[in-house]
Amino acid sequence: MDIALLRTFVTVHRAGSFTRAAALLGLSQPAVTSQIRTLERQLGRPLFLRQARGVTPTTIGDELAHKAAPHLDALVEITEVGLDEESAVRTLHLSGPPEFTAERALPALTALTRYDGQSIALRASFGTAEESLEGLAAGHHDLAIATARPRGVLLTATPLCDEEHVLVAAPRWAARIGSGKLHRDAAPSLEKFPVVEVHESLPLVARYWTAVFDSRPAVSGTVVVPDLRAVLSCVIAGAGLAVLPRYLCAPALDRGEIVALLDPPVPPLRTYFLVVRTGTLALPHIARAHEWLLRAAVDWS
Repeated sequence: MDIALLRTFVTVHRAGSFTRAAALLGLSQPAVTSQIRTLERQLGRPLFLRQARGVTPTTIGDELAHKAAPHLDALVEITEVGLDEESAVRTLHLSGPPEFTAERALPALTALTRYDGQSIALRASFGTAEESLEGLAAGHHDLAIATARPRGVLLTATPLCDEEHVLVAAPRWAARIGSGKLHRDAAPSLEKFPVVEVHESLPLVARYWTAVFDSRPAVSGTVVVPDLRAVLSCVIAGAGLAVLPRYLCAPALDRGEIVALLDPPVPPLRTYFLVVRTGTLALPHIARAHEWLLRAAVDWS
């Protein structure tokens, strides 16, 4: 049986789509369709059920994928190890949210650029969870950090860490709000004050209000800027209140530049996932970076 046909088959099985598999393989969709039909003729059994949106493997298709995929991944690993012996430096393409990637992930991975014998060159890009996962699925990235767990079998997600959200403001606003008296019924009084956010939809404030006050915020953004580090700077300058991840605002809290307005018994959390294309952890440089981030994340929560 032709290994190239099996490689195409496994890629389609993981992608759940001829179109997406073609993009990953660098082939045209008709070429992928032709290869799958050739393999089905050789086996005398259908491997996929064609649907309006993608394909679903048959029982035979699932069995073949489970048998063939580990061996194909092992062959890829052997090839990559051989390449590593010729060139010690491999390039890792990482994508994730700008603040978390800059403040957490990249500093943790920097040590791998000095890793004895098997150094990694880093290339990072920033994007939303949707953008990062789409880029990963299309083969533009090797690792993605996202706040959403992807569906399907093309991508494999591992929980990385939880991010605690804190409602903060500059001391002068905290004095006017009376943060020492705040409680779970404080939403109406808080909604009288200006808000700083990353988007007009107020994603962080809305999530915090839902989790802590069990309501939707009746506010709009006074300052909207698409970077949490800029939101923090605006809050320190006195622009209004905001919801920020604790890891990002902890130094400003310690210095007294901002104040936490509320200390709920169960703080709102957001989970980050470390995502790869299924099977690519067989590649040493991706596996090493994946393990390194998981190890570093133990101290982040």
